[in-house]
Amino acid sequence: MNTLVSYHLDNGIATVQINNGKVNALSPDVWQQLEAALDRAEADKAVLIITGQPGILSGGYDLKVMMSGPQNALDLVAMGSSFTRRMLAHPYPVIVACTGHAIAKGAFLLLAADYRIAVDGDFKIGLNEVQIGMTMHDAGIVLARGRLTPAAFQRAVINAEMFTPQQAREAGFVDLVTTPETLQETVLAVATQLTQLNMAAHARTKLKVRADTLAALDAAIDNDRKYGLN
Repeated sequence: MNTLVSYHLDNGIATVQINNGKVNALSPDVWQQLEAALDRAEADKAVLIITGQPGILSGGYDLKVMMSGPQNALDLVAMGSSFTRRMLAHPYPVIVACTGHAIAKGAFLLLAADYRIAVDGDFKIGLNEVQIGMTMHDAGIVLARGRLTPAAFQRAVINAEMFTPQQAREAGFVDLVTTPETLQETVLAVATQLTQLNMAAHARTKLKVRADTLAALDAAIDNDRKYGLN
């Protein structure tokens, strides 16, 4: 299996980088390697940073897999939903450093993180499922509803509106926007601050705050598996 997800641990901070082609497509192999990286970060008791390549966090699911048959598409989406559900409940802080475009499932990675930092520039962040002919899956609706402002939720999910990084901050996709030149420094500063948390209290509080969302997401994932994506 090719290495599509790298892992680097330093001073209690684990950096996981997705590197799968021009758009960082989220394929079954990528999800398997991301799951393994999450396992490793949990074993290392590390603050986790998930990031992409310069100019792109991810363009979403691997379209070759999505177009190869309904069951393959359903299985891939189920893998993605399970991973973002796991991000929401991860016992250590999760940061997503958005290095550029974050489209469809790439944007859902932002919605599942504890802290989201994006680079400013001519980049688009949003959920384009409706634009490309996909009915938004139940798990995606639950995740978006929990993190976006009410107005942005409607526009993003129903109208497939794309947002600039600054607009994405106002909408709820990201918490902070910085320059490409200062992204690494900014992310490291936030991660270092988060290492000072009491991690047991962080984990317990996260589960209490997100209990309703996690329960709704579990039901939504089951519905998506049972009834499909349309």
